[in-house]
Parts: sequence; C-alpha cells; structure tokens
Amino acid sequence: MAVKTLWSIEHDCGHTTQADLSDRPADRRASYARWLAQRDCTDCWQSCCTQDATSRSNWLEQKRSAEQARADEWAERYRMPPLEGVGRALAWGARCRHQLVTAAYAALVVEGEMSDAEWEGFEGSLRPLTRAGWWIDQRDADPEDLPELVEAATSDDRPTENPFF
Repeated sequence: MAVKTLWSIEHDCGHTTQADLSDRPADRRASYARWLAQRDCTDCWQSCCTQDATSRSNWLEQKRSAEQARADEWAERYRMPPLEGVGRALAWGARCRHQLVTAAYAALVVEGEMSDAEWEGFEGSLRPLTRAGWWIDQRDADPEDLPELVEAATSDDRPTENPFF
C-alpha cells in the first residue's frame, strides 16, 4: 500500500485544509503534516501578516514624524539653513543631517579633543552644505569623519547665493 499524498490538515487557527504532499519523500509526509497542523492556515497567516505590515507602517510613520520634529527643532535652534532637493529627499536629508551632526558633536567635542570654539568654526562650514542628497549619502558615515567629508564636498553641494556666478 502506498503512503498517502493528500493529507487533511487541521490547523492551529481551527481551519481544515487539504495539502498535497506528493512533492515530499514518503517517509517525511507525516511529520510535515504534523508541522503544518501547528501553524495557521494560509489565509489566516496572510491576514496576520497584512495586519503586522499595517502596524509596522504606522509605527514607522510615527517614528519618522518624531525624528523629523526633532530635526526641524534642531535646525532652527542652530540656524541651519533649509536643504535643497526634491520630494521626500528634503525630510530624509534633514533627518540625516541632524543625526550625523549631533553624533559628530558627541564624538569630536564631548568625547574627543575638539574645543567648543573649534566646533563653532566647523559648524559654520556645515551651513553651506544644503543639498539634501549629500547628507543622505553620508548617513552611514562615521561621525568622526565628518570634518574630512565636509572638506571633500564639492561646489555642487554648496550652492552660491547667485546661481549665475
């Protein structure tokens, strides 16, 4: 007698499905059917994943909103100019700038050897970097490397007041 290939699975969620296990070796079908029974059926699993994605999306939106508020408050407090760019890059660039500059301050001044006066001078060199894309590109940089990165920035990253010169 051949080992059956069509199994009736009563899932953890209470639903019963028919599973064709013919693609599995005969000696592993029973254990796989047991494993399936300990899980939700496909419909319940997909429903759960959709809810998780929605809650994850809401959580991420709230987190980004809070980060954006902190970045905007910081930019205003330290007189950082608005960034230039398109669409979502503006907000993302502002968050990246805030995170990198505050981390650099901690690394270079609080934990490092740069004085507050030196930092103020350095901070002045940050203000002309208004291209959002530049800050996004530096988001994974080591905060201690910020002075070197600022020095390496091109004139495209520092627009002039008069674009015709």
